[in-house]
Amino acid sequence: MGGGLSKEERLSGRNAISDLMKKGKYGNESFLRYCYSCGNGLEVNRILVSVPKRNFKRAVKRNLLKRRLRESFRLQKDLLGGPGIDLMFVYTSKEVLPSDEIRSAVRRILLDIASKEGGSE
Repeated sequence: MGGGLSKEERLSGRNAISDLMKKGKYGNESFLRYCYSCGNGLEVNRILVSVPKRNFKRAVKRNLLKRRLRESFRLQKDLLGGPGIDLMFVYTSKEVLPSDEIRSAVRRILLDIASKEGGSE
């Protein structure tokens, strides 16, 4: 496998996702809505990415955007302080935005979470 996210870094399972949505803190960053929760008890940060079918009927575009979001997170995940943060991204724009715009929005989100949670590098 290439340089993608490992299985441990993907947030999955009905209970884990519902816990995140219940206990998590929400925020918006231009075209991204996010929810995060600290203290998952694991040594890794886990991520969930969602691109609504309502905004993009074609699976090809949805998959492209999910790949861009995951890659943006993978390249910058060290900006989050310590391990143990669950994070969900929901892409809310109706246009396919370029990778650099997505990357900068993910960067702002990760820095914001790190500053709120007191994560030190």
